[in-house]
Amino acid sequence: MQTTDDDIAKGFALGDEACLAAAYRRWGSLVYTAASRALGDSEEAKDVAQQVFIGAWRGRAGFQPERGTLAGWLMGITRFKIADALDQRSRRRRDLQAVSAAKVEETLADEATPNRVVDQLMVREFLAQLSDSQRQVLEMTFFDDLTQAQIAERTGLPLGTVKTHARRGLIALKRRMEEVEGAAH
Repeated sequence: MQTTDDDIAKGFALGDEACLAAAYRRWGSLVYTAASRALGDSEEAKDVAQQVFIGAWRGRAGFQPERGTLAGWLMGITRFKIADALDQRSRRRRDLQAVSAAKVEETLADEATPNRVVDQLMVREFLAQLSDSQRQVLEMTFFDDLTQAQIAERTGLPLGTVKTHARRGLIALKRRMEEVEGAAH
């Protein structure tokens, strides 16, 4: 069994599956740690690490040991896979926001009493004034009827961050509503 980094890299490039296993043992935790730090989610980091090694194995013909180390090549693939994961996360958020906006429109059309429409428009305006994170958490709470733990799971945010966004968002909404009520009187 090859034991040096060079031996593992050369065997990997030649398609030696034992070298794939050795590469994973040697650099798997490095790849996982980089993904975990960038994504802030251990499950997503595990997926990225798996994708890195699958992608590296499938694309091993592109690895040239004389041009750099296998570890460096794997980290390059890791950066691309992290970027893909972040793009996918952004798309999911945009999709959730689009669904949430559609639900608001649906609700406005279904329950179109004058006071209710005014209230909903005000809440919608107030939500638009919040940070993206606060708005997303509150919309998922109220429109999707999700718990904070479910929101953390879906967004990949830590539970404490979700709770902070919810609390700060509600405080900001309350303050804004009190300002409007005070101006009306």
